[in-house]
Amino acid sequence: MRILVVEDDVTSRKILQKFLSEFGETDTGVNGEEAISAFKTAHAEGKPYELICLDIMMPIMDGQEALQQIREFEKENGIAANGEVKIIMTTALNDPKNIFEAFYTGGAISYLVKPIDKQKLLSELKQLGCVV
Repeated sequence: MRILVVEDDVTSRKILQKFLSEFGETDTGVNGEEAISAFKTAHAEGKPYELICLDIMMPIMDGQEALQQIREFEKENGIAANGEVKIIMTTALNDPKNIFEAFYTGGAISYLVKPIDKQKLLSELKQLGCVV
C-alpha cells in the first residue's frame, strides 16, 4: 500500500509515518500544497496513493482545501468513487462544522481526533479494508 501523511507538526508526522510504514511505502508532506503535488505526481507516475492521512489545520493550504482539490482531480480524471484514495482527516478539531465539511463537502472517509491513538487508527484501517 502506498501512503501519504500530511501533517505540519513534526512529532505527529513522525509518529504517523512510523506506525503506517509497517503497512507500506509512506511519504510525508507538511501542508496542503505539498499534498496536492505529491498526489498528482503519484498519479502521473502510475503509482497512486491508496491512503492519505491529512491534517486540517496547516499553513499555506489547509487540509479541507487539499481534500476538495484531490476529489476534484479524481472527478476530472474519471476516477470512480470506488477507486478514490481513502482519506482520513487527522486533526485537533472535534467540532461539528469541521467534521461535516470533511465528510459531506470534501468526501473524507474517516475523521480521527489528535492525539491519534495507535489502536484506534489500526481499527480504522481494518474497517476501511486497508489492512487485515
